[in-house]
Amino acid sequence: MNLRRIRLSHYSLRDLALVGLPLLALVAAAFWIAYRFVKPAPPDTFVLATGREEGAYHAVGLRYQALLAREGIKVVLKSSAGSVENLKNLADEDSEVEVAFVQAGDGDADDYPGLVSLGSVYYEPAWIFYRGARLGDRLRQLSGKRIAIGAMGSGTRRLATQLLLVNEAWGPPTKIVDLGGDAAARALLHGEIDAAFLVGPPEVTYIRSLLLAPGIRLLSFHRTTAYTKVFPFLSSVTLAQGTIDLVHDVPPRDVALLAPTANIVAKESFHPALSDLLMEAMAQTHGGAGILHRAGDFPAGRSHDFPMSKEAQRFYKSGPPFLQRYLPFWAATFADRIIVMLVPLLAVLIPVLRFAPSLYAWRIRSRIYRWYGELKFLELELRETFDPSRIAEYRQRLDKIEEVAHTRPIPLAFTDQVYTLRHHIGMVRDILERMAHRAQSTIS
Repeated sequence: MNLRRIRLSHYSLRDLALVGLPLLALVAAAFWIAYRFVKPAPPDTFVLATGREEGAYHAVGLRYQALLAREGIKVVLKSSAGSVENLKNLADEDSEVEVAFVQAGDGDADDYPGLVSLGSVYYEPAWIFYRGARLGDRLRQLSGKRIAIGAMGSGTRRLATQLLLVNEAWGPPTKIVDLGGDAAARALLHGEIDAAFLVGPPEVTYIRSLLLAPGIRLLSFHRTTAYTKVFPFLSSVTLAQGTIDLVHDVPPRDVALLAPTANIVAKESFHPALSDLLMEAMAQTHGGAGILHRAGDFPAGRSHDFPMSKEAQRFYKSGPPFLQRYLPFWAATFADRIIVMLVPLLAVLIPVLRFAPSLYAWRIRSRIYRWYGELKFLELELRETFDPSRIAEYRQRLDKIEEVAHTRPIPLAFTDQVYTLRHHIGMVRDILERMAHRAQSTIS
């Protein structure tokens, strides 16, 4: 009895294997195809190009670094001369930089293909500080003076050059000095230069120190509308009277400023999951109100220079991805990849699971039908070409069919068909015995 059960189990497993293995191969092929279309897991490190270590870009980069570290992502900050150098690093295929701070107006998609914007994060006005008697509101009045316009490779230098050229204040007798940031501020305070172009938010330490320094004045642009028409990447912002120091009324009057935006630009190949995480850090860092903007103004999904990435378009329209709202970053990323793989798998697996039982049943029934075929062939032979000399052969063939039907293991769900077959074998045996008896009577 135990041997019988073992044989039954063996044959059932064999039938299942013969049906299941091809279907399993089909599912495996679907899994492989789905895997090919799933992006690899995001790396746990990326390089962000900032600017000078004393500048605003680097300070903001440190905040991003701290926020992403909570999610297990290491952000390596790469200092640089500024925005223009950052763009060159992004465009360099051999550079490890994947994301960078870029000042609006420093480059565009025609000059740097393959780059996308993740949004603008704050205004960084052009500050023109000078020493001496009060000037009017025209840049031409700086002609002939010693002017610091920023270091080579900086966005400050590019913008200062554009503004000086359009006001015909570039070239002799004006003396251009290659200083920027904190170095330019110190040179102006010490009287080594007459004016300095600086670009950055008002919270930057050296900008604030110049706003509060006696004897240092700030140029106000009163033709901001004209400038924004000539340079569409510039916005008009106002530094309200007393904003920097209410007690000492700094500045003593409203100051009109021209401001590009600071933008986060990435390579198109930057991992989408890291883009989403970085934009969440941008929202946490810049979502509040500032001296020059209201709460909710930044980060903003606008870019004058580079197309918005698909992830940025979705983020500014609908917010963070659904899973990242409720799960830790790595869990959300893993779940997202699994879902992408499961969709095509389920498309194959559901019909396979529906088809497999029918295929298995067909295989078992086909075995029974084969025995029926042999039985029917024997019955026809008896009825049409019965040969009394072959009665022993007929009985032997019938016994063989009956033995197979009796001994071959069949799953329990199909035993009713086996019993029906054995009943029909008995019917054919009755026919054979009647014909054999009749033949014997005739001979007698």
